[in-house]
Amino acid sequence: MNMDKTVRDPDMPPNETSDISKARLRAWLQVLRVSRKIEGELREKMRLEFGSTLPRFDVMAALYRSRDGMRMSELSSALMVSNGNVTGIVDRLVTEGMLVRVPVENDRRASIVRLTEAGEKDFAERALVHEGWVSELFSDLSASDADALIRILRTVYHHNEAHHD
Repeated sequence: MNMDKTVRDPDMPPNETSDISKARLRAWLQVLRVSRKIEGELREKMRLEFGSTLPRFDVMAALYRSRDGMRMSELSSALMVSNGNVTGIVDRLVTEGMLVRVPVENDRRASIVRLTEAGEKDFAERALVHEGWVSELFSDLSASDADALIRILRTVYHHNEAHHD
């Protein structure tokens, strides 16, 4: 994928955009449209099937990938949300016995949050169902189409990460 910096043809008036710029804008709008549609579908399925929320699933997924647990700041960072957004979810999951808070040695204010055995089992079951939903939502994509989409989105992501470093 060519990530050239040119977005406007220098021979065009300043208020007009080039074809490549318009194509990129259409691509961005399509990414937003698809993302919102899929997220909405997954939120509704999570609510109907499990009486739960997608943010709760996301918290458990992050902790499932980090078996040793995470500090709240790490969890918030991994989910790209504020600590306040995660605290309520973590509190409820602790109350339900899905998570446990473990104090951090030498830091009275900090704790590590991790899944309990019941939390791991609960998440693993939900994750299988969730994977099936996602597979169905992307069922029109072949494996090579999915790989191409991943490559394109990673290119865009890494290009923009480089600009923020």
